[in-house]
Amino acid sequence: MWKTMATLSLALACVLPAHAAEPERTVRGTTVTSTHDPKIRIDLPATATYVGSDRWMLLGFDDCEMHVFVDATPDKHIQRLYWVQFEAYVPERPDMHHDYSGSRHITINGLDFYLDTWVQNAQQPAEKDSDGDHQRRLLAAKGYHRPANAMYVRLVHLPDAEKRKELMVIYGEDLAPTGFTAAQLGEHGTAHDRWPAIEKALIDRAQQRVSFTP
Repeated sequence: MWKTMATLSLALACVLPAHAAEPERTVRGTTVTSTHDPKIRIDLPATATYVGSDRWMLLGFDDCEMHVFVDATPDKHIQRLYWVQFEAYVPERPDMHHDYSGSRHITINGLDFYLDTWVQNAQQPAEKDSDGDHQRRLLAAKGYHRPANAMYVRLVHLPDAEKRKELMVIYGEDLAPTGFTAAQLGEHGTAHDRWPAIEKALIDRAQQRVSFTP
C-alpha cells in the first residue's frame, strides 16, 4: 500500500508543477501592479486598507493569486470590498479554458471586461477551498466582519486568446444603506424591481473606485 501511495505521489508531482506560495504581483499602498498576464496597474481609493494576499493552486490546476482590500469601520465591519485576483491554468491541463459566455461586456480604459452582478447574504456558504472560501478566511484571519447583506460587481478580463488566463476584480458594498436585504432584491424578492437602478449605481461606483491602466 505504501509503495502504491508513494507511486501516486510521485505521479502527481510530475503532473503538477512546483508552486511558489509567494505572490508575483506587487502592492504599494492601494496600487496593485502586474508585469504579466496582463501587464497592468490597478489603482484603488486611498481610503482602502490592504488586508493581504493568498496564492494557491485552485482546484489543483489553476494558479490563483489573490489580493484583498477593504474600506471598514474602526471596529472592522466591512463597508466596501476590493478583491483583485489573477489566474492561469497550468500547462498540464491544455483542455481548460475560461468561459464567461453568459456574462455582459463592458469596456474600461480600452480593455474588454465580462460583467456580472449579484446580491448575497453572509450566511450563504462558500465551497471549501474555493477562491471565495480563501477570501473569507483571509478577512476573518485579520479580524474583519463581512456585511450581513452585500452586493457585488465582478469584472473579468481575459488577456490571452486561448482564454486560459484571467484578471478578476470584484467590488462589493454593504447593502444596509439601500434599506434592502439580499433576499428582497434577489430574483424572486419583494423589491427585485428596485434592483436595476441600484445595480446601475453600483456599477458606476465600481468604475469610479477601481482604475485600470494597461
